[in-house]
Amino acid sequence: MENRRVKVWDAPTRLFHWLLVTLVATAFATGFVGGNWIEWHGRAGLAIVGLLVFRIVWGFVGSTYARFTQFVPGPARVLAYLRGQWHGLGHNPLGAFSVLGLLALTAFQVGSGLVADDNISFTGPLKALVSQDTADWFTGLHRFNVWLLGGLVGLHVASIVFYAVIKKHYLLPPMFSGCATTDDPAAEPARGGGWLPFVVAVALAASAVWVASGGLNPPPPAPPPPQAAPAW
Repeated sequence: MENRRVKVWDAPTRLFHWLLVTLVATAFATGFVGGNWIEWHGRAGLAIVGLLVFRIVWGFVGSTYARFTQFVPGPARVLAYLRGQWHGLGHNPLGAFSVLGLLALTAFQVGSGLVADDNISFTGPLKALVSQDTADWFTGLHRFNVWLLGGLVGLHVASIVFYAVIKKHYLLPPMFSGCATTDDPAAEPARGGGWLPFVVAVALAASAVWVASGGLNPPPPAPPPPQAAPAW
């Protein structure tokens, strides 16, 4: 059959992907270095909050292959893939599980960071909403989860290399160009998305960043009035 190029990934999905790669790498690096870089660690975390909210919204209003209803696999699709009978564009069933796992662990990482407190140089912007014991608990989980997230990122990268070297199926070029090559005559190009859903998704993402940065936190208590100096 003749190969043809089909649009798979829309521009917002590709932009999300590469921004998330950049920001997660930044958060890893600044978190491990610490010191004066911890402020940038927090900024990267807030930016990731916005990206995750954008991707969740885009998973419902974006184009065909970005939608959760298209790529979240059911048992039948997984079984067909394991038997070598699955054909399609976008994420394959196992790749979809990897994506969902990455989104879930990343969401937990930034969520725990928002209320964390290392008692040295970093206090999460929402730490005031929880007790110190709760903040300490989430701080420990934040430090532990980074290894789970790092392991899943490494597995994700290894699978991309495996597909390229062993199966000669290159997953990265479509994430740059947006188009994939297929010999399936029934393959349909991505449709949907558009400017209005994009603006809505960006607005919700920006609102989430504002809330995560402490926009809804109650104001700090007013300082006590200065005491009058004794008259002597």
